[in-house]
Amino acid sequence: MRQVTLAALLALSACSAAPVSADRDTAGPHRNPSPGATKPAMTAKPVGTPYLPEPTGGRPVGMTNLHLKDTSRSDPWVPSVKARELMVSLWFPAKKPGRTAAPYMTPKESELLLTADGGVKGVPLDLVSRTRTNAFTDAEPAGRKHGLPLAVLSPGFTKPRATQTALAEDLASRGYAVVVIGHTYENVATSFPDGRVATCVACDSQKKDEAFWDKVAATRAADVSFVLDHLTAWKGADLIDMSRIAMAGHSAGGASAVAAMVKDRRLLAGMNIDGTAFAEVPAKGLARPFMFLGSEAVHSPGGKDPSWDAAWKRLTGWKRWITVAGTEHASFTDVALVAEQFGLPLETRTSATRATEITRRYVAAFFDLHLRGKPQPLLDGPSAGYPEVTSHPTASGSGAGRPMDGIPSETP
Repeated sequence: MRQVTLAALLALSACSAAPVSADRDTAGPHRNPSPGATKPAMTAKPVGTPYLPEPTGGRPVGMTNLHLKDTSRSDPWVPSVKARELMVSLWFPAKKPGRTAAPYMTPKESELLLTADGGVKGVPLDLVSRTRTNAFTDAEPAGRKHGLPLAVLSPGFTKPRATQTALAEDLASRGYAVVVIGHTYENVATSFPDGRVATCVACDSQKKDEAFWDKVAATRAADVSFVLDHLTAWKGADLIDMSRIAMAGHSAGGASAVAAMVKDRRLLAGMNIDGTAFAEVPAKGLARPFMFLGSEAVHSPGGKDPSWDAAWKRLTGWKRWITVAGTEHASFTDVALVAEQFGLPLETRTSATRATEITRRYVAAFFDLHLRGKPQPLLDGPSAGYPEVTSHPTASGSGAGRPMDGIPSETP
């Protein structure tokens, strides 16, 4: 499948008859994207200003952006750039709410999203940047006494880091430090503090073959390790317990979680959210905890995407395979939330709001189990509260929803 942006995802949400992936990530690494014609512009009818659902953890949330530069390597997508520059968003529980709301993204990023791939008519070009968040840029962090467990999030290919905000805010409200990495030149737009805007150079690659996706995984794994190195030496390092780190990613970000774990043993656990598993699990296996979470239509065992079946056999530690009925690729990100509020209903049985609730709950359970040592029966089978969710018994994993040996139990 061809690469698409937020505009095309919004269009897909309104027109698609099948709840399949909106980007290449679930098409499998051995298929070439079809060229196709640019989609015609869709007309949206937003009802008010977009907003994110409130976090469920009960703690106020602070947020800041970090501009990082890795001088040890040239940029893999633009070799003439002699340092890899990244924008990283950091969320954390705050002592009390602040007065200045965190921006969702910049107006220029919103414009580039809404004009890409045919565009979306009927909305101001800065509308996505106006999305109301639940975090504050002037809030003082809580939790410095012992350090917070760290959740690393990585977005899908072409997707800005902002599309993981609803999940990041929720985890922070539950007591996590959360970083979402913007993988420069792999998403539609990245704004830097000096006003420069980097666009998606990787999207222009004419040959998105297996070698291309291997490069995506390797680049993201290197990005993750660099960010962790930076946070270790960062002036606010006492905010984070660097002995408790795990990673989750959507789409290409989820696939890259395996590559990052193989490269960096600081990652104690990983999760792939609705992404083709194009980053190969080593033949010797991966013994650290790993979980798949995705759409039932595409990612059930033996289903449309066989990559999970292949990867599953090499996951030798604690593992889970969970699918959600009535969802599509965008359902696990803010893209679906924005689409609904733009008046472009998803072709799904499960609303974007409900899908976000489920994603937040299961991701939090995974991190709580593996970074805090809190038992999570939710991960062991059916739940009356989430009838849309299936934990596949035919792909039964090792270990119940209880702490792994060596994971310290944390008092709330």
